Amino acid sequence: MNQRSAQSTRRDFFARTSDGVLGAALAHLFTQDFFDGQVLANEGPELGPQTHGVYDLKPKPAHHACKATSVIQLFMNGGPSQMDLFDPKPVLDRMDGQPYPGNVEQIGNQDTDDIGVMMGARYPFARHGESGMWMSNVLPQTAKLADEICLINSMWTDHPNHDNALYKIHSGRLFMGYPTLGSWTVYGLGTENQNLPAYVVLTDPLGTPKNGTRNWTAGFLPPVYQGTRFRPTGSPILNLKPTTEMPAAVTQSARQLLQQLDEIHRQQRPYQPQLDARLESYRLAGRMQLTANEALDTHQETRATEAMYGINEKWTDSFGRRCLLARRLVERGVRFVQIFLEEQPWDSHADLEANHRGVCQRTDKPVAGLLRDLAQRGLLDSTLVIWGGEFGRTPTTQKSADGFSGRDHNMQAFTSWMAGGGIKGGTTYGKTDDFGHAVVEDPVSVHDFHATILHLLGLDHQQLCFTRSGLEERLTGVEPPRVVREIIA
Repeated sequence: MNQRSAQSTRRDFFARTSDGVLGAALAHLFTQDFFDGQVLANEGPELGPQTHGVYDLKPKPAHHACKATSVIQLFMNGGPSQMDLFDPKPVLDRMDGQPYPGNVEQIGNQDTDDIGVMMGARYPFARHGESGMWMSNVLPQTAKLADEICLINSMWTDHPNHDNALYKIHSGRLFMGYPTLGSWTVYGLGTENQNLPAYVVLTDPLGTPKNGTRNWTAGFLPPVYQGTRFRPTGSPILNLKPTTEMPAAVTQSARQLLQQLDEIHRQQRPYQPQLDARLESYRLAGRMQLTANEALDTHQETRATEAMYGINEKWTDSFGRRCLLARRLVERGVRFVQIFLEEQPWDSHADLEANHRGVCQRTDKPVAGLLRDLAQRGLLDSTLVIWGGEFGRTPTTQKSADGFSGRDHNMQAFTSWMAGGGIKGGTTYGKTDDFGHAVVEDPVSVHDFHATILHLLGLDHQQLCFTRSGLEERLTGVEPPRVVREIIA
């Protein structure tokens, strides 16, 4: 039988057995081809090149003892303003409305004709928790959990434009086509629950984020490690239930026969990672039919839990539901979950005061609810929660259609925070200048950030490699970054 006829027969087999298997598989299938490469095996200290890798989602040993076993990344698309939310600057506040005192070309990417005046914080700040962490009053619920959070005020990146900065924060590179943090994580560790995707992406009903699927691509890694996007409204995954119900024994026999046929097909075509990944995707889809409905059914939650996330409230319902679903997924062994907002709502070139207040209104209560829920279930110690965007904002206003009421992009300093998963809560790390414009103490690059996250997951960023065309590829690039051990408990 030639390859074409074998594929046709397999397709016919799917159609006769269960429409749902094929439909659910599409939620996990890759969107780009994987070209030949070889893996550096993930087997602890004896790492070395393998002639042929095995690409699946089975749990793999970590390089060292881990602090976290799963990640929930709350990605704030567009660039939240550090000096309005987390990093108060009294000098900047006193200079509100005055010209920038230095060379305006130092501001960054703006046309100098578009640079306005210094703009102080748009909201009042106060200290919170026993740690006395600074936070503005548009984050009242998150502020109550200050002692669980580590603020990193000294993040910086390499590019002031959204597209490139997004590639950098997700994949460690300024250009498209490289695997993201989530893909590297499941490549290195696999996942504990073989009946759900290892890497899940929860997007916003209002639309996909800037750069779309490139935010969760597997790049040159085998496509089985790509993020699986769940639908933001209705059933997260279509076709989980077969169109025709069959006796359990018949379904089980069909799946066993299909597995045997797959194995025969695979053995006749050895060393084909693209084929292996496709077969694994279909197998996962079959398993998801048995268990995914329970994991995705948030109606099982109590009203008190829903209220904690702001579910059924006008502004917080959508983001709250995704935060709750993220908790249910990591609770069931999913390794990496990302939650996105639409396009880039934090991108406040105009009317920052209203813009940021609105996004905080949508996200503050759900984020705090997620931290509280994880903590009360004993999951926060093993779940690393990450909050942040691709860059920060400038201390000066920017010319726009309504005048000078917003801030431009700033790659020289921004704030991200982490909680749980081995992080030292109640910590504020790093320092910026008097205007919040540039890092002056304890800088944390994007590669440092990634290396620290991998370390908390038990992965050594130097050992986590993939070799293609004779080159060893890493999430953290060629120049060795540092693990920020000062923020690890």
